[in-house]
Amino acid sequence: MCRRPLKAVRQETGRSEQVSGEGTIIKALSGFYYVRCESTVLECRAKGRFRMEGTTPLVGDRVLVDDAGTVSEILPRKNAFTRPAVANVDYLVMLLSAALPVTDPYLADRVTVRCEKNNCGVMLVINKCDLEPGDELYKIYINTGYPLFRISAASGQGIEELKTALRGKICCFTGNSGVGKSSLINAIAPGFHVPTGAVSEKLGRGRHTTRHVELFDLGGGTLLCDTPGFASFGDETEEPITTEELPLLFPEFEETRNQCRFDDCTHRAEPGCAVREAMEAGRIHPSRYNSYLRLYEEAARIKPWELGKNNKGTKKASHP
Repeated sequence: MCRRPLKAVRQETGRSEQVSGEGTIIKALSGFYYVRCESTVLECRAKGRFRMEGTTPLVGDRVLVDDAGTVSEILPRKNAFTRPAVANVDYLVMLLSAALPVTDPYLADRVTVRCEKNNCGVMLVINKCDLEPGDELYKIYINTGYPLFRISAASGQGIEELKTALRGKICCFTGNSGVGKSSLINAIAPGFHVPTGAVSEKLGRGRHTTRHVELFDLGGGTLLCDTPGFASFGDETEEPITTEELPLLFPEFEETRNQCRFDDCTHRAEPGCAVREAMEAGRIHPSRYNSYLRLYEEAARIKPWELGKNNKGTKKASHP
């Protein structure tokens, strides 16, 4: 609760008030942090000690603001991403499309494993179903256990069902540039007027209309975040994923991965591999299994000295 004196900016009326306390960073721009504290938004700087500690406040952080209008403390995080720079995400909402631009499932799978590692839930949303229903994408992900929706931001198909699933959550939208992230936010909350861009037929992709990370408050504890496209979702800024942990990041492997003949099965070419048998039986989609093989090869190339080299970037996500 905000109690102590502090100059603030109230979004609803434009008036200045005296307020301070605990809140959530909803936008970070040009060294300023905009902290929602109840119904008031404070324009704040961060304490200089954060820079000395190698710590950066992120959009989504719960923070304490002092009398001087400065972010003085970052409260413990449940998760954090460095690119996009956001914290405390309940669900990353992955937008997919079988229409222009067509989503490459491998790129989507790279993001889902990163979410699994970062203790972040995943929702999969097939957009533009008014143009192409995305039956193959639906088949790929129906057995993953992730909430899966088919919608159209243009026609309104499935929007109400998705809004119900988002209620009371902090959710970030990601996907190909041009897949309709900003259009979907506008369909869910028309009052925000998030800029949208056209998709190039020649290139098969859209322009990045989202330039910074911002949370849009829908009320009732629902906060939505538009982020730049896949090109800005950088694995290189995160802690590497090892070959040992990779099978744990595919939820559809859980039922069978402990039933393999060998305890150290890598689920690639070993005889008696229950995961591969499940794939051959149709319980795991071949597309997901092939993504696993590609990601395994990437993980196998990681040198021991590289493990933990980005811990500082991840560490800045948490305070004791």
